[in-house]
Amino acid sequence: MKTLLGFSRIVDYLTEIIGKSVSWLILVAVLVSAGNAIVRKVFNTSSNAWLEAQWYLFGAAFMLAAAYTLRQNEHIRIDIVYGSLSRRVQHWIDLLGHCLFLMPFVLLMVYDLVPYVRTSFMSGEVSSSAGGLIIWPGKALLLAGFFLLALQGISEIIKKIAVMRGDMDDPTPYVPTHAPLDVESPAGEAR
Repeated sequence: MKTLLGFSRIVDYLTEIIGKSVSWLILVAVLVSAGNAIVRKVFNTSSNAWLEAQWYLFGAAFMLAAAYTLRQNEHIRIDIVYGSLSRRVQHWIDLLGHCLFLMPFVLLMVYDLVPYVRTSFMSGEVSSSAGGLIIWPGKALLLAGFFLLALQGISEIIKKIAVMRGDMDDPTPYVPTHAPLDVESPAGEAR
């Protein structure tokens, strides 16, 4: 288990660096978008390459930060049900969810995206829009994002098993993100 936890720490570190680094791509995408809008309105000209660059930047931020979101335990779940369960049951739900849903999906995506990216790269695929960008970098970002998500999924499975066995403390103890609903109405208000 020590070796697996060492692997998990390396993956977590890599995910942290990439996740924090790509957050700046959102700012760059906004600046490209604003610059493109200004040029279009002021000079009455535009370029499909700038529009596609925005899509690439946003896609890169989204796909490359997905693993970081999983690592931070900020992925979407049904808190109403999940939050009412014991922490042990939550661990089992997370472990089974990672093994039965997350990993098959991301591994299938990696498997399918490898030839998809390779074909695009080898053919020199270019956007069908006039003045558009080459396509393979966008497809490669999809592959990289799912690959990182697969690595982080393995890391989360390792940590979840270690926590359940008592080999490590829970790195992300669940804390409800929403305050409980107040079921009583203030005095004097009609229901």
